[in-house]
Amino acid sequence: MDSNQGALTAEQVAEIAAKDDFHIAPYRADGKTFGTLTWIWVVQVDDSLYVRAYNGIKSRWYQSAISQKAGKIKAAGKEYLVAFEKVDGAILNAIDQAYRQKYADSPYLGSMISERARAATVKVESLLEPR
Repeated sequence: MDSNQGALTAEQVAEIAAKDDFHIAPYRADGKTFGTLTWIWVVQVDDSLYVRAYNGIKSRWYQSAISQKAGKIKAAGKEYLVAFEKVDGAILNAIDQAYRQKYADSPYLGSMISERARAATVKVESLLEPR
């Protein structure tokens, strides 16, 4: 686990978002153990990271992220404790655009900017205090 529990720097956010190796593991129901690391797409808008569940709000990792509000990510060769926050509103359009730019050549892009995936958008932020 990365020992730096402060906020992710703009450089770290950019490094994480530039790669295609983002894995997410929200805490399990016990609030102490992590779920299985799951590879997902990540994008950057301003200095923040956003992810979406391909299968929408019924996705297992999404349900855990929303209920537990924390977990870990593995990206750019490091692991970080993070907090998860459900996202909606106008920012979704900017997130769609970030997906279009980063994943333009993927046949899965349409699914990731669909209403189903948009409804399962999560902001990923540093967890300042470990559980």
